[in-house]
Amino acid sequence: HELKVKRYSDLKVPTIQRLMKGYNRYLRPNFNQGPVEIGMSLDIASIDAISEINMDYTATIFLRQRWRDSRLLFPGNESLSLDGRLVSLLWIPDTFIPDSKRSFLHDVTVENRLIRIFSNGTVLYALRITATIACNMDLTKYPMDRQECTLQLESWGYNLQDVVFYWTRGNDSVKGLDTLRLAQYSVESYYTTVSKAVYETGFYPKLVLHFSLRRNVLFFILETYVPSTLLVVLSWVSFWISQSSVPARTCIGVTTVLTMTTLMMGARTSLPNANCFIKAIDVYLGICFTFIFGALLEYACAHFCTMQHQTIVDVQRELLKEFEESNGTTHLANSTSPKKMQKKESTQQETTEQSVTCEGNEATDKKKENGCGLSSVKQMSRRAASMMSVENPNNIDRHARVFFPMVFLLVNIFYWLYYLLF
Repeated sequence: HELKVKRYSDLKVPTIQRLMKGYNRYLRPNFNQGPVEIGMSLDIASIDAISEINMDYTATIFLRQRWRDSRLLFPGNESLSLDGRLVSLLWIPDTFIPDSKRSFLHDVTVENRLIRIFSNGTVLYALRITATIACNMDLTKYPMDRQECTLQLESWGYNLQDVVFYWTRGNDSVKGLDTLRLAQYSVESYYTTVSKAVYETGFYPKLVLHFSLRRNVLFFILETYVPSTLLVVLSWVSFWISQSSVPARTCIGVTTVLTMTTLMMGARTSLPNANCFIKAIDVYLGICFTFIFGALLEYACAHFCTMQHQTIVDVQRELLKEFEESNGTTHLANSTSPKKMQKKESTQQETTEQSVTCEGNEATDKKKENGCGLSSVKQMSRRAASMMSVENPNNIDRHARVFFPMVFLLVNIFYWLYYLLF
């Protein structure tokens, strides 16, 4: 057995030396004989973070590339696993990720590279990469959104006349997405495509992995939607409080408005500041804020109508009191006048009556003119007051108890149907 192992090792060492003899790593395989076919496969180890602010995701992947180099043929059916540091002695594809913002190759405890050469000249080159890749997101339906992200692989310097990329097993070339567990998302589907990248310098091979992410809305329902809905319901409590309790109703209205404002600011902290989207969560929070502010305005209107109605009642009471007092004094003066005043001389009475009647006619004419002007002003003021006043201000609260919940329910039905079905 020891002799067999020794003979195997003796055969293996000269094989590596023979393979490297006369090998030019600066020339691609099949030089001047057609393009090199490079097969790709991926293992998605993890998707560490998905950022809506930066619109990117960070993933750790195992990238495996296979191609055939006729210069590395050797007899037998064995494969040679070489040290990763020998990569510098071989020709390797210049594959890169075009949408990558930051990336690095893991090097603990050594650089995570794998080189394996098969007897038919096939080379397997694998490496472990962590990259932050851009993903253009549409946040109009946030948090009920569905994002389409891609992972693209291209050749940096070799065009389609030099190398050709292909997926080794189609959609099965990608592993790991089915078992991923993410904090806010779940992977719905994925598929692979083969295309070409068009640049000013030519056409280059391109492989694309498409995968769709569905956001888990339960977290946002518990954190944002339920509290905002409860705040709206809390604002309706003021409809059952007496209008005379000004501090209580004002306190409820102002507190709910301020709490809703804080909730809206907290919901926007995890999103881009400069954003052109009107998101679904912004629409719902705006609806809730409108209803809460509307409840506060309802009390202001009801209180104003109550005070106006009370003012009108007080004015009517004062007018009625003055009218009764004036009627009482004239009646008393007429009943207590002496009878002796009726017995005067005829000559004096006639002259005085004539003068009084003349002066009285002039005074009554002036009073009629003044009375007509005052009566018209009173009628106009009464009409304006009747138009602006409510007969029973308590009916405003009674109608609000039904109107606000019904409208809020209808708006919620329309909101959820629109964002969940369309």
